[in-house]
Amino acid sequence: MTRRAAIILAAGQGTRMKSPLPKVLHPVGHRAMLDHAIDAAEALGCERIVVVVGNHSPEVRAHVVKRLGEAAIAVQDPPLGTGHAVRAAEGALADFDGQVVITYGDVPLLKAADIEPVFGPGAGVTVIGFEAREPGAYGRLVIEGEALTAITEAKEASAEVLAITACNSGVMAAPSGLLFRLLAEVTNENAKGEYYLTDVVELARRAGEPTRAVFASEDAVMGVNAQAELAQAEALFQKVQRETFLAAGVTMPAPETVHFSWDTEIGAGTTVDPFVVFGPGAKIAGGARIRSFSHIEGAAIASGAEVGPYARLRPGADLAEGVKIGNFVEVKNVRMEAGAKANHLSYLGDGSVGAGANIGAGTIFCNYDGFFKHRTTVGEGAFVGSNSALVAPVTIGAGAMVGSGSVITSDVAPGDLALGRGVQRAKTGWAARFMDTMRAKKAAKGK
Repeated sequence: MTRRAAIILAAGQGTRMKSPLPKVLHPVGHRAMLDHAIDAAEALGCERIVVVVGNHSPEVRAHVVKRLGEAAIAVQDPPLGTGHAVRAAEGALADFDGQVVITYGDVPLLKAADIEPVFGPGAGVTVIGFEAREPGAYGRLVIEGEALTAITEAKEASAEVLAITACNSGVMAAPSGLLFRLLAEVTNENAKGEYYLTDVVELARRAGEPTRAVFASEDAVMGVNAQAELAQAEALFQKVQRETFLAAGVTMPAPETVHFSWDTEIGAGTTVDPFVVFGPGAKIAGGARIRSFSHIEGAAIASGAEVGPYARLRPGADLAEGVKIGNFVEVKNVRMEAGAKANHLSYLGDGSVGAGANIGAGTIFCNYDGFFKHRTTVGEGAFVGSNSALVAPVTIGAGAMVGSGSVITSDVAPGDLALGRGVQRAKTGWAARFMDTMRAKKAAKGK
């Protein structure tokens, strides 16, 4: 296979987003749009990935460096058009000999499978086009036979060209040497005084180089420039995820209400009830049950486990087979062994719960002392009564019991009963006398 590289353009100002967060770092499916573009480049087998950034967005630069390293950075300053942006990456690819594809950090739905056809046989320039539902202001692709003869901007197009529905996505590929040779010939003799990448097609034809178009769906090449478009991209992403999971055997009575992350994993035979949200890092084995209004992030759920309704699983929650997490229970960084239960109104943070153990309603793992986190260990078959506070670090032994309403600050040995509460006392007749007195006072006030 010919060597491949990708140039991802991410230097735009993104002013239409009206957000302090740089445009390309806005998430789709809980993942920055720029990361989606990098994912596609990696899936294509690109051995070199260069991201063109602007000096106005240090956050974007830091994001790229963290993932790909400093060598992946090229800076466009000042911004003088798409052709100028690609030339900014020329130095980073000076020693590269192979095919280069140019993509965009604000096109989050474009996958490797959509881009792959640009690496077809033969040299020359290849552009990804799409059939537009409403061509509007998109640049038109003029195609004769198998050749792309021109990319014409709508404002410069004749009525005949405006009738064309094949439009330019902006994604282009060419051999590295040819690409940068042609870019060196692009001028800025236009109304905006910018260097346009699209001029490469005309220059390639003048040089006798092949030019062609391949096609992807309009949704796949959708760019995001404003918050409304970001919401549209999210809706399209979720639609694909839902269709994928339904086809894989996941039961969803109301799939339009379930939201997935980019990396959600769900096995066949799992049922996901309405209004469930999966954040990043959720892994659910086949045969689990996720009930309504649950939020799951960074958690693993085994077959036969049941979660919700109204449950929250945070990173590190690890549920074995048959575990039950009920309504208004939050679990964070806790391993729950097979058959363990926490059915109501509890917080379990930093620890482990043994097989078959029962955590009563209102139980809290008091894991934070104001400075450090500590672990709580509940042994196999233990029973923790309702409204108990287990002050970590603490261990409840296998088969032990904790009486309801207890505050447990010391380890409980296996098989023991621990009571950490005040002794109940009864004052005979006190309530009746109190009520009689208060009724009399109220009656006197009413006179």
